[in-house]
Order: sequence, then C-alpha cells, then structure tokens
Amino acid sequence: MSDIRVLIAEDQTLMRQGLRMILELSDGFTVVGEAEDGQQAIDQALALRPDIVLMDVQMPNLNGVAATAQLSLVLPTVKVIILTTFDYDEYVFDGIKAGARGYMLKDILATDLLESIRKVYAGESIVQASIATRLIAEFSQRRTAPSGHPYDALSQRELEVLRLLAGGMNNKTIATQLALTEGTVKNYVSTILDKLHAANRTHATTIARKQGLID
Repeated sequence: MSDIRVLIAEDQTLMRQGLRMILELSDGFTVVGEAEDGQQAIDQALALRPDIVLMDVQMPNLNGVAATAQLSLVLPTVKVIILTTFDYDEYVFDGIKAGARGYMLKDILATDLLESIRKVYAGESIVQASIATRLIAEFSQRRTAPSGHPYDALSQRELEVLRLLAGGMNNKTIATQLALTEGTVKNYVSTILDKLHAANRTHATTIARKQGLID
C-alpha cells in the first residue's frame, strides 16, 4: 500500500517542522511539501497533487478557509484537514462549508492526528469530539431560529461574548471567563461588530440592547 502524501500549510515554522517530524517518523505517510500561506498551499497542491492538505486557518496572504474553498473547486480530489488553535464556531462552520473534510485542534495527540488523516484519506469526515458537540448544538439552533431577523446569525457563543462585553470586560477577562484564548475572543468580537454593523464595542452593546439580544 502506498504512503499517504501530505502537504503541510502552516505559517509557524516550528509547528510546521513538528508536523513534518511526526509524519515522517510514522509508517504510511510522506510529506510532499510545505506552504507558509494560503496561496502557497494552493500553488503547492496544484504542483504536487497531495492526498491530504493539513491547513492552518490564520495565515498571511490568504487564510486557510479561503484556500480550502479554492482547493475544493480546482482540486476536488485533494482532501483538506483544517488543523488550528481556533475552536471558534464560525471558523468551524466556514471551514466545513469551504469543503474541509476534517477540523482538528492543534492540541490533538499525535496518534489521534495520524488516525484522523487515515480516516479522511479513506473517505470519512472527521471533526474533533470537543468541537463536534458544539457544532451539532449550533446547527440545531440555527435551524430552529426564526428567520428574517437581521441578527439571527449571532451564535450562542457570540451572544455569550457580547453579554460579557456589555459588562465592560476586556478580551483577557472574557477569555478567562469562557476558557478561551485571547486570540479567539478577539475574533469573536470582530465577527460580532461585523454582524451588528457596529463601529466599536460600545456601539455593538447599544445595538444589542435595542434589539433585545441582551438585557
């Protein structure tokens, strides 16, 4: 049986080297290339035709979700697994909508990562268990939410962050309160401002209260 050919798309050199080492020391895997940003990932995939692309989300030039969407169009046989530090709900939804066949966090055990790659290569779709529970709950909420309201798109986690914002908490405090990273909270805040068409946090809080989204 031939090795699974993997392309690693990751902008952090240490992480990229670590993934390469894990794969090259494991039977059945060959790292065919590396990319430091989303555009490089697309170019490398077109040139090398890997079986699997391990795709980071936050990368320069073109992020991992956008790169995944383009790869799904130009190379539909290449399977993308998003491997990221972000368990941000919108990233999960966007990644899956873009065509990713897996969504894993970087704190996954090496053995679990290898097994996930094997399963995706075999045709399965994999979402890490800790993410899958929230994904199902969020999907159910979106299906049952009344349509037509301009702010229905706010997820449950975004509402939680919004309530804490309204309480005057900064990103670090919110991160501690919700057991998230500051980077994840920052992304939530940016998305909230975008969805509410708010200029800043205070404006977002004012809009949310007027719309009855928070007390």
